[in-house]
Amino acid sequence: MAKEPVRVLVTGAAGQIGYALVPMIARGVMLGADQPVILHMLDIPPAAEALNGVKMELVDAAFPLLKGVVATTDVVEACTGVNIAVMVGGFPRKEGMERKDVMSKNVSIYKSQASALEQHAAPNCKVLVVANPANTNALILKEFAPSIPAKNITCLTRLDHNRALGQISEKLNVQVSDVKNVIIWGNHSSTQYPDVNHATVKTPSAEKPVRELVKDDAWLNVEFITTVQQRGAAIIKARKLSSALSAASAACDHIRDWVLGTPEGTWVSMGVYSDGSYNAPAGVIYSFPVTCRNGEWTIVQGLVIDEFSRKKLDLTGAELTEEKELAYSCLS
Repeated sequence: MAKEPVRVLVTGAAGQIGYALVPMIARGVMLGADQPVILHMLDIPPAAEALNGVKMELVDAAFPLLKGVVATTDVVEACTGVNIAVMVGGFPRKEGMERKDVMSKNVSIYKSQASALEQHAAPNCKVLVVANPANTNALILKEFAPSIPAKNITCLTRLDHNRALGQISEKLNVQVSDVKNVIIWGNHSSTQYPDVNHATVKTPSAEKPVRELVKDDAWLNVEFITTVQQRGAAIIKARKLSSALSAASAACDHIRDWVLGTPEGTWVSMGVYSDGSYNAPAGVIYSFPVTCRNGEWTIVQGLVIDEFSRKKLDLTGAELTEEKELAYSCLS
């Protein structure tokens, strides 16, 4: 029997990431090759014409799984009945802007979108925040959508996770699919900690630790970390635009694993509401290693954290606490 269509909201849908993301969703990359979807696309009024152009292209692509498109500048219409919300739209930091200015703009955007999701989304709607500052935008959304369970509000650190996998696969000249269990801890910012201490690579004989195969702690502890932390800036420098294709692909990975489950023995990185695991600050959205099953994520427990890693986890946690305070000061 054919499945019922899932309603997927993409905000900022006429932008670069949205334009890369909506065809992936319509083609089944996010939810599977047998899952029909109805796309809800939201953007701001000045982008209404471009948004309509995206809708026209979706129609022209004749995606078999795409059962309908809602393209609107009205937040209530966009949020009505959605099962999954991918929050790509946000206010970007512009030259000369202070962090507080960006935070203040995003707090007001996420406050209004949270209210619309709270009142009009389907029960048990899953939310993924992509727009920066992603962790804190997700926290604001959680505050203003109290009936959406905290476990259903997440932010995207899968892009950083995938970047870390990519760097290891290039360094070792192996297939990226043979590398697993890197971790992104903390904030989706330059304080994030890409951790390979528990990561392995599939070799012809057995799975082996990344550290054992790389045999270069200096590279792993410095260059690898800074490359992953600053990869977004490097792409802006090269492309003159921020990451779009890779961000859209990571958003699909994040939702797909969350909904359909992670492979046995594999974990992924997700920004989730912290319960204080690994002595991370509780009450912020913090990136942890998670496994997913039956539509629920669970933080991987019991990993040994060495002294080098402990400092990195604390540093990114402190930044998230500071961001939370800054965001809350914008509310008063």
